[in-house]
Amino acid sequence: MDFFNNHLGEFAALLTALFWTVTSFSFESASHKIGSVAVNILRLVIGLAFLSVFTFIKRGLILPLDASYENWIWLSLSGLVGFVFGDLFLFKSYTMIGSRFSMLIMTLVPPITALFSFIILGERLTLFHYLGMTLTFSGIAMAIFSRNGKGEKLSLKLAPKGILYAFGGAVGQALGLVLSKFGLKDYDPFAATQIRIIAGILGYTVLVTLLLRWGNVVSATRNKEGMMLTSLGAFFGPFLGVSFSLIAVKYTEAGIASTIMALVPVFIIIPAVVLFKQKVTLPEMLGAFVSVAGVALFFL
Repeated sequence: MDFFNNHLGEFAALLTALFWTVTSFSFESASHKIGSVAVNILRLVIGLAFLSVFTFIKRGLILPLDASYENWIWLSLSGLVGFVFGDLFLFKSYTMIGSRFSMLIMTLVPPITALFSFIILGERLTLFHYLGMTLTFSGIAMAIFSRNGKGEKLSLKLAPKGILYAFGGAVGQALGLVLSKFGLKDYDPFAATQIRIIAGILGYTVLVTLLLRWGNVVSATRNKEGMMLTSLGAFFGPFLGVSFSLIAVKYTEAGIASTIMALVPVFIIIPAVVLFKQKVTLPEMLGAFVSVAGVALFFL
């Protein structure tokens, strides 16, 4: 029990990676059906509904009215940067290069997070942490990249725009994660997520209005399959995933939490095989083991 309590942040980050694996497939499919902008604002509204019910049961408050002025400022900035800037680009990359490759580009989040953490929070990482990052990145690369034939070089054929969109998503998530830790303090992580989501909804409301996309959003609500996928993604993403990511950064350093959450590309392999009948190669299997070994170093 002491081991669990001492590594609560790391365990929360692992659960976040699992939740985001479900979310990435759900939102990729939903974005193809109803569009990335519609998915973004609708999943936040649905996620806020889930959170409001939960916080009312847990805290007796539907909305985070007990948050301090400082909580609202920093968490709102985090929501705008992470949900609006970051996720808008990430969801667009889903439609261009798919969730698996988008998640590969998102492995850039940990070093970007570490950079922002150094600049904003003054955090430091140990040699074991850097080694763990290196192993995790190596494992993810082994799991995602492959050769088309014997003796051929590793190749990755992706649309340039898709790569740029995914990179924008990585920057947004990294900065949003650091800002959330800066504004979280001792506040409840689930209520903090509400603040981030409220800011995100307001940001998308302005964006959808400027883009004249309200017609698309309304028509998206009539697509049953698209709404079902969006609701599934909202439950595991804005509700569970984002909340557990805040628990992770609250109880461990942002760079460590971000590295563990970067295991999503490895976790994606299992549903890819089961749901999409993709063949798992030896490098992919080895990559999964190497990544897990990298994560294990964070528990030392």
